Amino acid sequence: MKRTQLYIEDDLWEALRVRSQQSQTSVSDLVRQAIREKYACGLDYRRQAMQALAGIWKDHADLHDPEGYVRRLRKGSRLRRIG
Repeated sequence: MKRTQLYIEDDLWEALRVRSQQSQTSVSDLVRQAIREKYACGLDYRRQAMQALAGIWKDHADLHDPEGYVRRLRKGSRLRRIG
């Protein structure tokens, strides 16, 4: 965890102070939570994104044999070329 210092307008500070008292948590926790939700994509957003991706390749006929698909990819000459 990194320590930082912020300059916050008086009205925002008061709102944070009141909210921290109401929720019985620290102002620092509120700020971290807000940053997480705004910039680090909240857990709900990530869950929805993962659910939207589930089964996305199910209708691709070329993947009916995933093991064979991977083996064909590995048969290339790439390793010989870079080795």
